[in-house]
Amino acid sequence: MSLKEPPPVVPAPPDEAPDSTGPADETPGPAGGAKAGPAHRATAWPEARAAARRAGAGARAGREPSGLPLGEALGRVLAGPLTALADLPSFDTSAMDGWAVAGPGPWHVREETAVLAGHAPAAALATGEAVRIATGAPVPPGTTAVLRTEHSRTERPRTEGPEHPRTGEPPYGGRLLLHALREVVGGQDIRPRGQECRTGDELLPAGTTVTPAVLGLAAAAGYDALPVLPRPRVEILVLGDELLTAGLPHDGLIRDALGPMLGPWLAALGADVLATRRIGDDAEALYAAVAGSTADLVVTTGGTAAGPVDHVHRVLDKAGAVLLVDGVKVRPGHPMLLARLGADPARPRHVRHLVGLPGNPLAAVSGLLTLAAPLLAALTEPAPFAEPGSSTEPDPSTGPGPSAEPGSSTDPRPPAESGAGSEPRTPVPYRVPVRDEVHGHPHDTRLVPVVRHGGTAVPLRYNGPAMLRGIAAADGLAVVPPGGARPGQELDVLDLPWPPTAGAAPAQGACFT
Repeated sequence: MSLKEPPPVVPAPPDEAPDSTGPADETPGPAGGAKAGPAHRATAWPEARAAARRAGAGARAGREPSGLPLGEALGRVLAGPLTALADLPSFDTSAMDGWAVAGPGPWHVREETAVLAGHAPAAALATGEAVRIATGAPVPPGTTAVLRTEHSRTERPRTEGPEHPRTGEPPYGGRLLLHALREVVGGQDIRPRGQECRTGDELLPAGTTVTPAVLGLAAAAGYDALPVLPRPRVEILVLGDELLTAGLPHDGLIRDALGPMLGPWLAALGADVLATRRIGDDAEALYAAVAGSTADLVVTTGGTAAGPVDHVHRVLDKAGAVLLVDGVKVRPGHPMLLARLGADPARPRHVRHLVGLPGNPLAAVSGLLTLAAPLLAALTEPAPFAEPGSSTEPDPSTGPGPSAEPGSSTDPRPPAESGAGSEPRTPVPYRVPVRDEVHGHPHDTRLVPVVRHGGTAVPLRYNGPAMLRGIAAADGLAVVPPGGARPGQELDVLDLPWPPTAGAAPAQGACFT
């Protein structure tokens, strides 16, 4: 059978007949329970996410850390613990501008250049001596404290002899004396060697995201480069002959919304997007692109259902792929899929995956958050990645394992603290009460765009599978269980991988449900 021939259709037995709603993304039923037809046999939404995480975790073994110069490591993930290569500070230093003093005062000031940061320490101080010192400078041996400039005064002692003929002041001579204007405590304003850390101390654990502060700490601790995990390499294949890349829709052609959206979205999830390629509805071209891709993850758009030009399943079959998830009980986005691709002979340890997204834009977003985001998060985690409440961790090739629907009575997870989902790669939802009633599907989870207002999640109106107006103004997607949600009910919310847009919620106005 060629890739262009439709697969044979085998009638399903009565107890496995398709859901009366079909595989498309339909209008959901009312909250509180709609008349339910037979449930389809796709994977439950939480189980699909768990399968994606296991797939990513199983693919980590073939990925080696790389050393990147500090200037290139921002945003990457530490492949191992960050341990101190030197004591911090590496010598006793002054914490303030002032005077290094030895013993009790007053002190005789040594007539020499001040001790400065970056210069060799001064000669040892004898008891009763002081020397000017700058912040960050090494304290001379024998120093017992640093006296701040504003807490001191100096004077020259009086000597015997006649007063000055014009001013009447007594004569002064000898060494300058330093006096403290407040009590001096031993060790004050001295940063002792190793105060922050000692050589070999673990400063940060593996898996830490490299932020500007981490770069500063690494530099201070002696690093010129950091061992980081490689970014997952992703290739996007946009399918569909009906898509335009420019201009206005016309004559049955529509603009490609996914091509411009998916690359930046995947990059925000930590991926290195190699290319976005437009394949159209050419099965042979799709097979060549999938089989020849060197990416860790191939993402396709459309072609995952059973239409006349839906070639993804046939291509995966020809490529020897293993389907891990084939349809998910979620609306929008039911016909999404996850597959493990065949091994690359040149890189036998390299495990590749494919995420097939539906062609409708919001359905594709649902697929990103359901399958791609958990897989990418697990792929870049240096430690085992487990779903809270998960009791098993099956082999990634076996597909989904047992899991509970978030928010259900069997869900073992406690509600997360506010903001727990704010990290771009955080795959675990956090819980927020929903302000309004949300209609639900009889059997499936729904993902609904929401904005946060006054501690609640407000559902947005434009949430159809082909719509992007709601998600463009949203803070996240609420996870609505089958049957819907009542006002005040706590729902899991998946954050979007970028900060909320100021003013986005008021811009929706009457678009709230």
